[in-house]
Amino acid sequence: MNIPVSNQNKTCFLSSQKSVSDLQNQVLSYAIELINRKSITPDDGGCHTWLIAKLEQLGFTCTEINSQGVKNFIARYGTKGKTIAFAGHTDVVPPGDLTRWQSNPFVATISNDTLTGRGAADMKTGIAAMLSATKRILSTKEIDHQLIWLITSDEEGEAEFGTKVLKQYIDEQGIALDYCIVGEPTATKRTGDTIKVGRRGSLSCEISIQGKQGHVAYPQYASNALHLANKVIQSLVSLTWDHGSDDFPGTSLQITHIDSGRFTDNIIPGQCSVNFNIRYSAAYCQTSLEKLITHTVTSVDDSAKLSFSRPCLPYLTNKTHGHCLIKLAEQAIYHQTGTFPVLSTSGGTSDGRFISDNYTQVIELGVPNKTIHQVNESIQIEDLVSLEAIYYDLLNRLTP
Repeated sequence: MNIPVSNQNKTCFLSSQKSVSDLQNQVLSYAIELINRKSITPDDGGCHTWLIAKLEQLGFTCTEINSQGVKNFIARYGTKGKTIAFAGHTDVVPPGDLTRWQSNPFVATISNDTLTGRGAADMKTGIAAMLSATKRILSTKEIDHQLIWLITSDEEGEAEFGTKVLKQYIDEQGIALDYCIVGEPTATKRTGDTIKVGRRGSLSCEISIQGKQGHVAYPQYASNALHLANKVIQSLVSLTWDHGSDDFPGTSLQITHIDSGRFTDNIIPGQCSVNFNIRYSAAYCQTSLEKLITHTVTSVDDSAKLSFSRPCLPYLTNKTHGHCLIKLAEQAIYHQTGTFPVLSTSGGTSDGRFISDNYTQVIELGVPNKTIHQVNESIQIEDLVSLEAIYYDLLNRLTP
């Protein structure tokens, strides 16, 4: 039986479950509150107003930093000691075909200990766990460190006016983050089995190739742009890339689209565009990749026009001596689950790339990601409760 949990009836439903502890009540109610707010990028659906009110009740000072229609905020608690940050996003991807959902994607539904709704995995439950763990730590001990929250409504889109803007703001304010935990869904089977300690870089490109249109019966009077594009593609897919390391998967290039305009079977196409994306390791940088790709393409077609877009820099947090965020996270996960996590840099890009620098240690730690961006996105409630416990444990270790 599926039980929808609206903003109005969630308290009644949760309190009726005798097996649900007060802690489960708290973190689950936070997750439900967020899922029930329709917040498709860049609309925050009122999530920020609700979160700010909750954080201010805990003693945080919140500052909204909106840019180009994107809502962001920073929340600060304390002014001394190490600076520990939580970072995340309230925006979600569109639900897609509503007829394929078992229930309204923006009404949290619980069935067989599974929480379903858009954002259940990516990443409203991560924010709910952050809030519950933050509330718990502040109610159990005096904190002699700074706690920072960085929240945006523009992670699933272009991400130009979200966390990137927040990082610029804290840099201008002279706020240096020692540690940052990003609540992205990182687990494979259960919460805590995988931590992301970095991500590969990403670079997209469109190549415009010009030929000469003509009749297919008279190819001697034309220049087939698709044939030329094929030669360009072969030169790109023949490039030799690094095979990666223990920290990074290898670099790869994938053709993503070819367009020669409207199809007519007796016309030789006179123009063509080729799109591709590169996911790259720390062996490359944006400049070196652009130079390599440009040289490769123009060696085949010196009139080709290249347009690079959506650059995402790679980042990597290494284990360090002393107060190491990765080691402390490993200890917290082991204490709560009995197993150590895998350290990974796989997957797509994340806002961790904007926060990471030579000073700040960044990890991504969240619930399982197997249903993200899918119809009927969901997680097991026990994964949410486990994440809250890990966050609380980690905060305890970071604030001795």
